[in-house]
Amino acid sequence: MPTTWENLIAGKSGVGYITLFDASNMEVKIAGEVKGFDPNNYINRKDIRRMDRFAQLAVAAGFQAVKDANLRIDESNKDDIGVFIGSGIGGLTTLFDQARILVEKGPDRVSPFLAPMMIADIAAAQISIALRVRGPNMCMTSACSSGSDAIGLAVEYIKNGIAQVMIAGGSEAIINPLGITAFGQLKALSTRNDAPEKASRPFDKDRDGFILSEGSVVLILEKLDHALKRDANILAEIVGYGATADSFHVTQPLESGEGAAKAMQLAMKRGNIKPEEIDYINAHGTSTQLNDVMETRALKIAFGKRAYNIPISSTKSMTGHLIGCAGSLEPAVCIMTILKGIVPPTINYENPDPECDLDYVPNTARQVKVNTALTNSFGFGGHNSVLILRKYAEA
Repeated sequence: MPTTWENLIAGKSGVGYITLFDASNMEVKIAGEVKGFDPNNYINRKDIRRMDRFAQLAVAAGFQAVKDANLRIDESNKDDIGVFIGSGIGGLTTLFDQARILVEKGPDRVSPFLAPMMIADIAAAQISIALRVRGPNMCMTSACSSGSDAIGLAVEYIKNGIAQVMIAGGSEAIINPLGITAFGQLKALSTRNDAPEKASRPFDKDRDGFILSEGSVVLILEKLDHALKRDANILAEIVGYGATADSFHVTQPLESGEGAAKAMQLAMKRGNIKPEEIDYINAHGTSTQLNDVMETRALKIAFGKRAYNIPISSTKSMTGHLIGCAGSLEPAVCIMTILKGIVPPTINYENPDPECDLDYVPNTARQVKVNTALTNSFGFGGHNSVLILRKYAEA
């Protein structure tokens, strides 16, 4: 996270030309890849061959999160630690590769590990196996809201006493010909191939689609008394979670923004947070024509006139869209804004869209005292998921 944070604050894009496969004949040739990832640092060679990249990334993130939280796992607590990992799609690269083998070489050549490598829940399962934890273990799949819902539901499990600790987040790795084509055929992806770092431009009038990206982000969530007892370094509190459905269309958001606004209002109500307490909003901000206008309208419904005075940024302008992992990366960004007092910018905001007229922190990071931050995640199928995070104040 330190490198990611430094690049975000510097306004540096991670988008580039696709290297994970030959994209020379594709309409879309750019994506946000995880560079320099070596699964050998976390997983033995035999298991690497039996894991899709999205599961490898999740296991690596799980190990890093546990280490960073200084969480000791042993016989005394492993039954009280669960894993919720959201993934919108799962092991699509494995599915694509093995389908091609089936067609070209026949069924006898298909890997016997195809099923356990492609199913979306396997990232959570692999983390559970790797860390030897035996609490609740499952996958949330709600498209681009998956990571956010995994975190939100993990919080509810802790509140209800089902677990003391939850390892929660998201993982996605679908930068392959099928993944790029699937979203490309929807005309959802940017085709600005000549300028990859300029391609993602949320709320900008000239936006033409999002950038498909990959990655995994995992958080360690605990009951407060559990964290205090082990003298944990508490970074922030998750105080609100709201989820609603547009009940409108399989890919298009409800244009009025009412469903998204309701999720924000619900998160604030459940967290006993007033609109004027929100100091920063990490927008879903995909850089698509429909989403950015809808989200702007939703923010105006949820916050009224105050919407114009809240710093709002879309870090997807730099990271691209991690699909099922977006909703876990962006709460992590909110935590950093709370800790550092700096709001990342929305880069590539050059030509304002008259319908998107809020303060999107254009192009340059801003010093802002942030006590409470809200992050939006909206997904195909009309999923709306919102998390609110607050600075931890010692009693």
